[in-house]
Amino acid sequence: MSVPRPHRLCRTEARRIAVRAQLLLKQRPTDLLDLVRHLTMLQLDPTAAIAPNADLVAWSRLGSSYAPAELTTALEKRQLIELAAMLRPAEDLALYRADMAAWPGTGELRDWQVSRREWVRANDTCRRDILDRLGSSGPLTSRELPDTCAVPWSSTGWTNNKNVIKLLDIMVARGEVAIAGRRGRERLWDLASRVYPDDPVVPSADAARIRNERRLRSLGIARAKTAESPTEAWDVGEVGEPAVVEGVKGSWRVDPSYLDQPLSGRAFPGRAFPGRAALLSPFDRLVHDRRRALELFDFDYQLEMYKPAANRRWGYFALPILYGDKLVGKLDATADRKAGLLRVHAVHQDVPFTKTITAAVRREIEDLARWLRVDSVLPD
Repeated sequence: MSVPRPHRLCRTEARRIAVRAQLLLKQRPTDLLDLVRHLTMLQLDPTAAIAPNADLVAWSRLGSSYAPAELTTALEKRQLIELAAMLRPAEDLALYRADMAAWPGTGELRDWQVSRREWVRANDTCRRDILDRLGSSGPLTSRELPDTCAVPWSSTGWTNNKNVIKLLDIMVARGEVAIAGRRGRERLWDLASRVYPDDPVVPSADAARIRNERRLRSLGIARAKTAESPTEAWDVGEVGEPAVVEGVKGSWRVDPSYLDQPLSGRAFPGRAFPGRAALLSPFDRLVHDRRRALELFDFDYQLEMYKPAANRRWGYFALPILYGDKLVGKLDATADRKAGLLRVHAVHQDVPFTKTITAAVRREIEDLARWLRVDSVLPD
């Protein structure tokens, strides 16, 4: 069997595939559920210096016509379901159930997997107590569930002795319980059988391939294998087709459906790339893989909220700025809801802004303020 020759892409073409795949073109998507199905998920994060991440990612695609109430409704109707700090289409849960049933994993287990398995076994009584309480009275917050653990959870982090919270997280991974909603900021837990749709379970190998295919469709171009991410994977295995990017070491995988789209004037004379300006969340999938952003976009970025203020280059929660197929800067801004203001502290230019870029970025800032229902205050 012959090995297909890799597609040869310049960086401009690779960037345009990535931007198009992330639905950041002039022609915006119009439906929240269709958007999430294409992106595969919206990441949850408690930081809301401007807006919660899930809402900010949705706004950056849908524009100020998007209302956060749409997301709340989708969750209440269980069209979207929370799993591992991600909001996913409910029908996609079938792609995770086989792995849940095989927890903590198949084949030779790593030390941490063995350790967690043994901890759960030692606290089987508590696990059953939680299931019984949820079965009779759920959904409930973690504080309303019994802590009858015989062996406390040991950690050097914030979860030390947080027995119920840690056990619930593992029980989610086992497919026993699920997040059924929220009461304020607290998660509500219930039996997974009451929350997840009763769809046929997809076998593990098939599910992994489908997840990789969907991830590649949403990213456009990605590495076959890369460093593990603590949230959603960045790599895609061997799905798609091989590609190399001029000036970038190593090989890539590309979704071939994007290769017949306008990528460059060289390949499509007279057909301009239909890009636009966009303000992105630091957790946006276009930039979340910092190495990929540097390799394809020459974009250096770090989330600086954990740095002392004096050591920050771009700000507490700086938003990457996209213009066309380039990441051109960072917006340092804060939403002061009490004052009714979007305070723009600085617009950091990675490249000199033309009048056209400046005007386009300003329009996005004004649209962001309009969506937040505040006034914008820009530096002189």
